[in-house]
Amino acid sequence: MKLLKIILSCFSILFFTSCVKDDATTEKAKFAVPSIKTLTEIRNNITVSGAKQTNSDGKIYVSENYLFYISKEVGIHVFNNQNPSLPVNTAFINLEGVHDISVKGNYLYADNFVDLLVFDISNISNITLVKTVENSLLFYPTYPVDAEFYDYSVNAGEGEIITGFTVQLKNRPLGQELILANDALSGFESAAPNSVGTGGSYARFQINNNALYTLDSYQLNVFNITNPIETFFDKVVYMNGWFGGGAFETLFIQKEILFVGSTTGMFTVDANDEFNPYFVSGFSHATACDPVVVFGNTAYITVRGGSSCGAIEDQVNVIDVTDISNPTLISTSLVNQPYGLGIKNGVLYVCCGSNGLKIFDASNSSNLTLENTYSEDVKDVIPLDNHLIVLGTNKIIQYEYGTNFSLIQLSEINF
Repeated sequence: MKLLKIILSCFSILFFTSCVKDDATTEKAKFAVPSIKTLTEIRNNITVSGAKQTNSDGKIYVSENYLFYISKEVGIHVFNNQNPSLPVNTAFINLEGVHDISVKGNYLYADNFVDLLVFDISNISNITLVKTVENSLLFYPTYPVDAEFYDYSVNAGEGEIITGFTVQLKNRPLGQELILANDALSGFESAAPNSVGTGGSYARFQINNNALYTLDSYQLNVFNITNPIETFFDKVVYMNGWFGGGAFETLFIQKEILFVGSTTGMFTVDANDEFNPYFVSGFSHATACDPVVVFGNTAYITVRGGSSCGAIEDQVNVIDVTDISNPTLISTSLVNQPYGLGIKNGVLYVCCGSNGLKIFDASNSSNLTLENTYSEDVKDVIPLDNHLIVLGTNKIIQYEYGTNFSLIQLSEINF
């Protein structure tokens, strides 16, 4: 009996040691775990307050004397920019689902994940929400690039949406769990590939008379804003059938022509009938990230390859759009890591991230000439008649136009 107890004790120790070893050596993997919120919670969290600081990535937009900073999935910062040398942080709209805005007259239109909101901004000190068009937009959170698996065990229920992801270390799936994890990931990816005011070149909202256009990955949403406080969803124009692939990224308007920047090229859309826009033509290139701006009969596209954008060489394409049914390439200039861009009075401003703001003489479309570089880390730009607004990393810089392609700094807003 004593011997049996010794044997059982040894067996227990070996078994316990083995279990500890197995647990300690279980391989971990990075899982994208969905963050879920109820639509009621999101809609009840909309507030307007005084000026507030931010450190979120965002976009810039200008309307008359106001400068707006759209802090991604945080809110909208409103600056009185009547004096660009001394912008005043005036108000903040807490809007956790915001990505884009557009302004016409006294009304500001913004997305809030799946809703379109209309704010009355006639009194900046008393901004009010006057209309919510519920469940009128598509929203797909950005999938974390470093995640190896999608946590399919966390799901949004009725009245809930996935607003984002956290990356968590969990045991690497094996066998049937691996199959389920891969199936869930492929299902998620197939669902989402990854006066009027003026937005930067990354804008996805544009206004044409009484129509507001908002861009989703594969479609154009049309809203009727004839009466802003009665704004309603008019229709969706599915564009994947027109273009045959490539996710849509940016939306630019000149007169009644829409220019869509996508991962596969630039496309023109006739919007003379504001509520019935239709595809006209396209200019294609290899898969890459590319916003587009247009002046007169010339379009300018930055094409950035690398990482998730594609393998094409970084460049700026200049395209003749005199005949929008047949856009033709005029020239290509190699530029390192181009992001947003803007054109004004024959001068092209290209934001090249950490490589700075590049200023080109664009008077000869067939031969862009680099004239100056400013060593800020910048992503987008809005050239206005009297000054230039540049979006940097956690800052907005405003410049006066100088002579010989130079810029004179007027102010800097830091976040």
